[in-house]
Amino acid sequence: MSAKTTPADVDVRGRDISFDLQAARGGHWLGGDPVGTAVFNALSLTFPDGERMFMDAVRHYRGELKGKLAEDVKGFIAQEAIHSREHHVLNQLIDRERYPVAEIEAAVRERVTQGRKRGPMAMLMSTIALEHFTAMMAEMHMAHQDIFEGVAPDVERLWRWHAMEETEHKAVAYDVFMEVTKGWSPFLRYRRRAISMAIITFMFTRNITRYAARLLEADGYSPEAALKAVKAYVWKTPGLFSRGWRSYFAWYRPGFHPWDQDNRPALAAWKAEFDAAVTAKAA
Repeated sequence: MSAKTTPADVDVRGRDISFDLQAARGGHWLGGDPVGTAVFNALSLTFPDGERMFMDAVRHYRGELKGKLAEDVKGFIAQEAIHSREHHVLNQLIDRERYPVAEIEAAVRERVTQGRKRGPMAMLMSTIALEHFTAMMAEMHMAHQDIFEGVAPDVERLWRWHAMEETEHKAVAYDVFMEVTKGWSPFLRYRRRAISMAIITFMFTRNITRYAARLLEADGYSPEAALKAVKAYVWKTPGLFSRGWRSYFAWYRPGFHPWDQDNRPALAAWKAEFDAAVTAKAA
């Protein structure tokens, strides 16, 4: 039976953790792989502005929420704020004289600005679709941890912490959507979220591919070779976008809820590790 809300025992809370990311300065930090580094740097460059939009999307509806969902939204905002901060640090370590970082950041800001202009509900719809993408990639991270072999410990921990919290709060924006549209018909809800996911899928995968290809061009790849290499990475091996296809297509099932894929047991060890890090920092 499909879950209808985030499980009661999922405690969505911000963990104020900082990471020593100096090992990522200026180089191919993903085990020396220029293609994988370009893809993950492209993702990271979208996070600060994108996650601020996610925060504002749910914040707009806080007055309509109560109980656990209101607390989950508070935790969601705290988590996304810290993610934005830590990825900003990582992004500042990319060699800006070599790579077109400012160009990519400007493109991200423009897309986020356009998204904001469409209004609160459109922002929320984009947020629930993109949160499903990040949760899907986090799920694949848990299942395929070898992708981060050879990565400096704190850089690896940054991405694992981010994946853990994206999983933890994967349904919060969705629960907000379900609450504030409770007066809509089930068909309208389904239609709007299905269309939103189709649009976001095209835009998100295309943009990340283009941003990563631009970064690779700075490593000496021709535009054609860069695009080919990135497409092979995200769609074939390791298949960053494609290997989570079951979770992706679950979205289009009537009655879907993000916690239908209940990966709390897989999350437990990572959660314990990062909860302990917070406790140690506070001691």
